[in-house]
Amino acid sequence: MSQDEKPGWFGRLFGRKGTPAAEETPVPAPDSPASPSEGEPDFATGADDVKHVPLPPSEPSPEDADRNAVPDEIEGADLQPIEGETERPPAGTAGDAPARGAEPADTTTQAFEPEPAEPAPAALQPGTAAPDPDIQPVDTAAALATDAAKDFDLAEPAETRGWWGRLTAGMKRTSTSLSDRVTGLFTKRKLDATTLEDLEDALIQADFGVETATRVSEAVGKGRYEKGISPDEVRAILAAEVERALDPVAEPLRIEADRKPFVILMVGVNGAGKTTTIGKLASKLKAEGRSVMLAAGDTFRAAAVEQLKVWGERTGTPVVTRAQGADAAGLAFDALQDAKRQGTDVLLIDTAGRLQNKAGLMAELEKIVRVMRKLDAEAPHATLLVLDATVGQNALSQVELFSQAAPVSGLVMTKLDGTARGGILIALAAKFGLPVHFIGVGEGVEDLEPFTARDFARAIAGLEKA
Repeated sequence: MSQDEKPGWFGRLFGRKGTPAAEETPVPAPDSPASPSEGEPDFATGADDVKHVPLPPSEPSPEDADRNAVPDEIEGADLQPIEGETERPPAGTAGDAPARGAEPADTTTQAFEPEPAEPAPAALQPGTAAPDPDIQPVDTAAALATDAAKDFDLAEPAETRGWWGRLTAGMKRTSTSLSDRVTGLFTKRKLDATTLEDLEDALIQADFGVETATRVSEAVGKGRYEKGISPDEVRAILAAEVERALDPVAEPLRIEADRKPFVILMVGVNGAGKTTTIGKLASKLKAEGRSVMLAAGDTFRAAAVEQLKVWGERTGTPVVTRAQGADAAGLAFDALQDAKRQGTDVLLIDTAGRLQNKAGLMAELEKIVRVMRKLDAEAPHATLLVLDATVGQNALSQVELFSQAAPVSGLVMTKLDGTARGGILIALAAKFGLPVHFIGVGEGVEDLEPFTARDFARAIAGLEKA
C-alpha cells in the first residue's frame, strides 16, 4: 500500500498496519486512560478520514491473569458432565422431582421428562404408525356400527319419556314457529280481514298448503269479525282443523297373516332414511312376535348393505345380500324365494336411493316390482315411500313421481324434529290422500311410531294432550 493510500474498511476493522504517511504525526497520549473506542473509526457516520492510530500495548495485571487463567489439567480438554450428576432445572418446573425410573447417566433433556405410568399402546411404539382417527372405512360393518347404534340404543335412557313427550319435543320447532306468529297476530288486535290473511300466510309458510291454510282461516274468522280472540282459541281451532284433515289418512300398517311372506318394498330418495326405517320396523315387528327377513337391495352403496347387516345382527334378523353392483331385481327375487321357503312372516326390501327425476333408476324400480310378481302376483303387498320432512314442498313431487314407478300404498314421514315446516304432512294428505303409517321425530328406535291424527294436530298447535 502506498503511503498516500488510505486503508480500506477491512483494514480499519482489523487494525491493518501500514507504513504511516510522512506527514502524520503521533497523537500525544491523553492524561486520562483511553476509552476502548477512542482512536477507532466512527461507525455511526462511517467517516473515511479517521486515521487508525495503534495504541501502545498494555500488559494485563497479575490479578486479571489469575482470574482468567485456565487450569492446566483441563485446558483444551473435551468437557463432559461428570457421570451420575444431572443439572437441575429451575425451581418450580417439572424437573424438581426426579423422574421415576430415570437413568442417572443420561443428562439430556429426556432425563427431566417423567416416565409414563403405563407402557404406551402397541400402535404408538416406535416404528409403528399410529392410526388416523379421521379416516374410517365405509365398507365394513364395524364402520357403520356407531351410526346404527345411534338409531338402536339397547341401553336404557337416563330419562324415559313416552311417545307424547318425544312427539312434542320433536315437533317443537314447528309448534314454536306457529305459536310465535299466532301470538303476534292476535294479541291486542281485533279480528279483521287483514289479520286472517296474515294467519293464512303464516300457515302457508309452515307448508300447510293453500287448501288447509284457507280452511283454517275461514274457521277462525267464522262469526268473529271485529271481535277479540285469544291466541289459545286460535291454536285450538288450528288443532281441530288439522285433525280433521289428517284423520282420514291416519291408518296403521296392517300385516296380513295369510300372506307369507308379507312383502314390504321401501322406496325413497337418497338420505330420506329408508335403511334406518327398515331397521326400526324390523325391531317393532320382531317385538310383535313376527319372523322377519331383510333384503339389502341398495346394491349401489356398500355402506347401505353393511348398515342393514348391523340392523340384522342387532335384531336377530337374517339379511339377504349380494355383491356391490349386483342386479337389485335379481336380489329381490332370490330374497322372496328364501322367505317363501322358510315360511317368513314379513320380508322388508331396501332399494337404492334415487332422485324422482332420474328415469333410468325409476325404470329399475319398475323392474324390481315386475320380477317379484313372477313369484307372487300381488307382491309387493305394501310399498312405503319414506319422505324427509325437511325437504318441504319437494315431497309433493316425490310422491307423484314415485307413484308412477311403483304402487305406493303408504307414507312414512321422517325427521319431523329437524324442520319448522312440519305442516307438509297436511299438504300431502290434502293432495294425495295416501295413508300415513309412521312418523319419526328422532334417531332412536323408539322415535318411529304409528301415526295418529289427534296427537300430531295438538303437538303441532302447541297444545297439551287431550
